[in-house]
Amino acid sequence: MSTFNRRASKRRRRRPPQAFHAATATEERFLHQAIQNSKLDRSRSKDAKLEIPWGPVFFPTIEDMEGSPLTYIEKIRPIAQRYGICKIVPPKGWDAPFSADVNIRKRFSTKNQLLHRLQEGISFGDGEEYNPVEYQRMSSTFTKDFKAKNYPNDGIADQDGEVDEKARFNPDNLERDYWDIVETRSREIAVEYGNDVDTNEFGSGFPLSERGRCVYGTSDPEKEGLPEPEFGTQDYYRETYWNTNNIPWAPESVLRHVKVGINGINVPWMYYGTLFSTFCWHNEDNYLYSINYHHKGAPKQWYGVPGTNKDAEGLEKVFKNYLSMKMRDVPDLLHHITTMFSPRLLQNAEVPIYKLLQNEGEYVVTFPRAFHGGFSFGPNIGEAVNFATHDWIAHGASANERYRSFARPAVFSHDRLTFTMAHHLEDQTSYKNCKALLDELERVVQEELQSRKKLIASGVRDVSKIISLPKNRLDQLDEESADYDDKRLCHACKHVCFFSAVACECSHSKVSCLRHSHYMCRCPTERRYLMVWSQEEELTETLKEVGNHLDTLEKPQEAPVDISATLEALPVLAVGAEKDLADNKNRPISLEPYTAPVSMVPESHISSNQKPSEAVLPEVTTDEDKEEGSEDDVEVIAVVPPGGSAP
Repeated sequence: MSTFNRRASKRRRRRPPQAFHAATATEERFLHQAIQNSKLDRSRSKDAKLEIPWGPVFFPTIEDMEGSPLTYIEKIRPIAQRYGICKIVPPKGWDAPFSADVNIRKRFSTKNQLLHRLQEGISFGDGEEYNPVEYQRMSSTFTKDFKAKNYPNDGIADQDGEVDEKARFNPDNLERDYWDIVETRSREIAVEYGNDVDTNEFGSGFPLSERGRCVYGTSDPEKEGLPEPEFGTQDYYRETYWNTNNIPWAPESVLRHVKVGINGINVPWMYYGTLFSTFCWHNEDNYLYSINYHHKGAPKQWYGVPGTNKDAEGLEKVFKNYLSMKMRDVPDLLHHITTMFSPRLLQNAEVPIYKLLQNEGEYVVTFPRAFHGGFSFGPNIGEAVNFATHDWIAHGASANERYRSFARPAVFSHDRLTFTMAHHLEDQTSYKNCKALLDELERVVQEELQSRKKLIASGVRDVSKIISLPKNRLDQLDEESADYDDKRLCHACKHVCFFSAVACECSHSKVSCLRHSHYMCRCPTERRYLMVWSQEEELTETLKEVGNHLDTLEKPQEAPVDISATLEALPVLAVGAEKDLADNKNRPISLEPYTAPVSMVPESHISSNQKPSEAVLPEVTTDEDKEEGSEDDVEVIAVVPPGGSAP
C-alpha cells in the first residue's frame, strides 16, 4: 500500500448526510414539556426568596403532656388541620433521653439523592451503607465543607461592625440555596439520606414500654396497674403515649387494633439526615395521621398543603402538569416519594402551602391526606410513626378507593379494620365518630350485597352452601390475619377481598373482587364461582349492633354543618408562629455529629437478637444476607371443618 493510501485510510471518513425524520408526536410532547418546565424553573432571579407563610405552633402544658397526645391533637385540630401540618413544642422540663445505640456496628442503607434532578421524578439510586456513627461523621463533614465553601464569612462583621445577612449560615439562606439547586439546576449536588431505618434492628430514640404499650416492648404485670408516671421522670418517657412507639396504641387510636408490627405505620422508623437530604412530597399511607419527633441535630424545614379535597387535588394537578409525560408510564409516580417540586409552582396554581422549622425536641404532626415534604439543614436524627383517631374513617375510605384506581395494595385492609372497630363498640363514645363508622359500614355492606346479587344473576355460581370457608377474625388484626389477607388480593385492583371473592376453575391462585371479576380471565361466566367469608346475615347483624349502640350515645343538639364553609380566612401569621420565631431567633445550626457512650443504652431497649456494641468506634463488619422465604402459591379454596376460624 502506498504512503498516500495508508494516510488516506487513517483519515476520518465523511459520513453521508442522514435523512431527516420528523419527530413523533410523543417526542414533540416531551420536548414541549421540557421547554415549558425550563421556563418555569429559570424564570426567577437567583436571589429570589420564597415567601411562604408559617404554619401553626402549639405549646402544650405539663398537664397536656401527662395526658394523651390524641386528646391534645383533637383539641387543636380545628385550627391545625386547616394548614395540613403543625408543630408542637413540649413545655419546659421536657428532656427525653436519646435511647438508640448509635454505636451499633450494623449498617443501614441510604438513598443517593441528586438534588438538581429532584423535580424530574427519577428513582433514587443506592448510596453507601453506614452505621449511625459513620453516617453522622459523613454528614457533619459534608455540611462543614459546604459551609466553608459557601459561607466562609458566617457571622463575621465588617469594618462598620455590620454582619452581611446573606453571608450567614442560617435557615433562610440555606432554604434559598436549596431551591436554587432544585429549581434551576445551577449546581450538581448529591446527598445520601438514611431514611426508613428499622427501629427493631437499630433501636428507637425513645425507651421501650414495660407496660405492653408498643409492639416490641415488654409487659410487666406488676407495672400495668400502676398510676401514670409523673412528667419528666425516667418512667414517664418510657410509658407516655407521646413516645412514638406508644402513640399508635393510645386508648383513642384506631391502630391499637392492629397487633401486627408494620414498619413506619405502628412501628416507628428512624431518619438519619444530612444537609439538604430530602423527604419528598407525599401524604401518608391510607391517609393516616403522622407524628415526627426531632431527636438530635440540625433543624428540618417542613412544607405542608392542607388535606382538603380541593387542596390535595390542586397539588396533584400541579404534579401531573409538570410531569405529565412521565406519569403516562408511571401513573402512581406521586406515591414513589421521589419528587420535590418547588413551592413556587403550587403558589402559581393558588394551592395553599405553609412551612415549619423543626428543632431538637419538637414534634411535627401531619393530618389526613395532607401533602408534606422538606429537607434537613445538617446532620440530624428523627423518628416518625402513624396514628389514627376515629375521625379518620372517611379519609381511610377515600384512600382505599384511590389505591384501587392505581392497583396499589394498602398497608392493611380498610374493610377489616372498620369491621374490627365495629366489634369493639366500647371504644365508640362519640356520637359523631360512631355515626361516621356506621355510614362507612352501610356503604361497604350495601355495595357488597348488591354486587353479589348482580354476579349471581349473571351466571356466577354461589358455592357458599357447598364450600365451608373460615370466618373472618374480627377481634384484632394480627400477623396471621395479615398474611391471610395477602393471599386474597384482587388480581386487578389489589384490594383485599375481605367479605367475598370471585374465582374461576381455570386458576387455583387468582381471585377477584366483586367489581373486577370480568377482567380475571376469558372463561365463560358459568366457570366462575363466588367464595364467601362473611354471610349476609353476619353483615346485617353487625350494622344493627352498631346502629343500636349509636342510639345509646348522646346526640349533638344541632345538626352538623360544613365547617369549611363557615370558617374565617386564616390569619396572616398562624397561631404560635410569632412566639416560635422569637424563641428561635439566631439559633445556630448544629454541625457536629451526635455521639453517646454505650453505657447510656439500657439492655432492655435492645432487641433479643441484639447486644450493645463493646466499642465506641465501630469496626468494619459485613452483615450476613438474610435468606428470604419464598411464598408458595396457596389454593383459593380451602375446605375447613364447620365452625372453623379464619385468621
